[in-house]
Amino acid sequence: MKNIKENSLLIVVIVLSLFGLLMIYSSSYVWAEYKYHNPYKFLIAQGIFFIFGLFLIFILKNIDYHKYEKYANKIILVCAILLVLVLIPGIGKVRNGSRSWFGIGPIGIQPSEFLKIGLTIFVSKYLANNDKTIKDIKKGIFPILLVIFFFFGLIMLEPDFGQAVVIVLSLILLIFISGTKISFFVKCALLGLLGVIGLIIVAPYRMARIISFLNPWTDPLGSGFQIIQSLYAIGPSGLLGKGLFNSVQKHFYLPEPQTDFIFAIISEELGFLGVLIVTILFMYIFYKSIKISLSCKDLFGKYLSFGLSCQILIQAGLNLAVVTGLIPVTGVTLPFISYGGSSLLVSMISIGIILNIEKITKKCK
Repeated sequence: MKNIKENSLLIVVIVLSLFGLLMIYSSSYVWAEYKYHNPYKFLIAQGIFFIFGLFLIFILKNIDYHKYEKYANKIILVCAILLVLVLIPGIGKVRNGSRSWFGIGPIGIQPSEFLKIGLTIFVSKYLANNDKTIKDIKKGIFPILLVIFFFFGLIMLEPDFGQAVVIVLSLILLIFISGTKISFFVKCALLGLLGVIGLIIVAPYRMARIISFLNPWTDPLGSGFQIIQSLYAIGPSGLLGKGLFNSVQKHFYLPEPQTDFIFAIISEELGFLGVLIVTILFMYIFYKSIKISLSCKDLFGKYLSFGLSCQILIQAGLNLAVVTGLIPVTGVTLPFISYGGSSLLVSMISIGIILNIEKITKKCK
């Protein structure tokens, strides 16, 4: 019982990831059989990433997190180089209208996913080293905001609005807990709102997403199709759903249901109970990570564990909000569950780092 309690975060992550593999198979086997003549295609691909991710967790759990602080500048430089390279035609691959992938055979690697960790490490180091000046807006906050929005700009050149929002929201929240005045964030929120409106205006497809969000029936076969099919999956699911493997929407109604909209299939097959269990597991990951952050005496470790856990929770929250029609489509995956190797690896790397922070904190007590 003691071992289970001590390893509860790792156990929950493994359970959530295994559940993700099950739901990836359930949601994708019809499409995979039709297109690739292999109903296990997506399950096998994700399973390989899961095994590799699990391997990384156990390695990172034993690597002193202070090393990331030491190499933070080099890590962020590598991230910047990768984000520039992915924008070059012939090097970066275009998927769903976004040049945000490196193609290595059948495998796609998304550098913006790994930026989430690199930038969190860099910002955590900055906040820890500038603890006394962080309340000074000009000297403390502006320099790090310039770095954050530089990378925001690189990601928007792909473009990948959803990923950029996850990164900026989590890092702004990280800066907020450092002790910056609330009035500054109110002003930032207003400027951010104007910026989002500007980004929507300059990109017609984003405006189409807004319109389909407000009333998906204005274009039921176009921009509103995905959210309509998602709501058709969620609406009649009831308490226990239609049963595992019994989804109707995965039969060529909901496009690529194993990715961003996998939560709709979970709801359709497992009902409110399945949704509740998944939500509780995510909340436990956040609760446990915050507990680790609060117990850590080192400022860098405190910021790092908080920032990484916030990214997981914010991304999960945005995904669930999109699938249920609460916000426009952003294109972010559901951590540990959605099909996507880069997303799964980054989520598991984050957990590995958090587990090491917990391990070292316990040793120092």
